[in-house]
Amino acid sequence: MKLLLDTSVLIDVLRKRKGRGKELTELAQAGYMLSTTVLNIAELYSGMRPGEEVRTEALLSGLQWLDLTATAARLAGKLKWDWSQKGRTLALADTIVAAIAIENQFQLFTDNRRDFPMTELSLYTPRV
Repeated sequence: MKLLLDTSVLIDVLRKRKGRGKELTELAQAGYMLSTTVLNIAELYSGMRPGEEVRTEALLSGLQWLDLTATAARLAGKLKWDWSQKGRTLALADTIVAAIAIENQFQLFTDNRRDFPMTELSLYTPRV
């Protein structure tokens, strides 16, 4: 199983919330591939608190980092446009993360499920 960790989950790990650190450790031990996107890394750094630098680097060093490709960028734009035609405004950052997950066939692990209504996207259901 391949999981893409959204910023909300990474923040939970860093701030020791919801047992997320333990859950990710168990998933890794069970053979899950854990990753995040370069966009999520930027989001994480934009809200980093003083003293979180070392823990942030340690967390990120254990993850695969997925880049935005031209194919995923096109898909992200299309997802944002398609949903706007349905009367729903999605954040471009969220459609980019979704497109990267779709392109790489990863399940998205997020606390913000309402931000990811795309039927093409598989969402991971956390244990906690």
